[in-house]
Amino acid sequence: MSSKRILLVEDEESLQDIIRLNLELEGFEVVSVGNGRVALKEFAAQRFDLVILDVMLPEVDGFTICQTIRLENTRVPILFLTAKSAVEDRVYGLKVGGDDYLVKPFDLREFLLRVHALLRRGAVEPRSDIETFRFGPCSINFRAFTIIDRQGNEHALSQKEMALLRLFVERRNEVLSRDIILETVWGYDSFPSPRTIDNFILAFRKYFEESPADPRHFISVRSVGYRFVA
Repeated sequence: MSSKRILLVEDEESLQDIIRLNLELEGFEVVSVGNGRVALKEFAAQRFDLVILDVMLPEVDGFTICQTIRLENTRVPILFLTAKSAVEDRVYGLKVGGDDYLVKPFDLREFLLRVHALLRRGAVEPRSDIETFRFGPCSINFRAFTIIDRQGNEHALSQKEMALLRLFVERRNEVLSRDIILETVWGYDSFPSPRTIDNFILAFRKYFEESPADPRHFISVRSVGYRFVA
């Protein structure tokens, strides 16, 4: 029997039961939840070989769950399983870190084939996500949790600082609202003050900007949030 462990996040109980049963018949160990916030707790507390995500979920949506997972774990395969069939939704799901996207209603045989394919891929092909990022004379090493500032000095950063930098790098040139940043980096259980984000940005500007008072990389967008330009 397979020892692969799957986190199934689906809020429609009847569909959740059908999917869980068929995955268990394939020999997988399945943890199933119907709430986005609970899903993030389960992922943080346990080891999983695959995550299956609905998009429209209570409290935290599937896209945000995917982004949050990717800030900490770039290797676990993620399969979106959702009724959101627009091309824009599929593109966005893959952009925020999903590996595959299957639209409901779906054929169970195709679903199981995709599950097996993702598990095989995850076992032999590590994801090629960004480990280092350079812009100008500066660099960020996400694996070592260190940066090189404009003067060539190395600094060790905290987990939250690196998670915020990863979010900015992965979504560079996009305007990120404070709410999106808080939900993705800090989660729903430990919301800091929005001022915390501002303090992080001030620190980043000291490290990376030629003129912190006139930033070119970490740009404020009035009444919304921030945009990172490299």
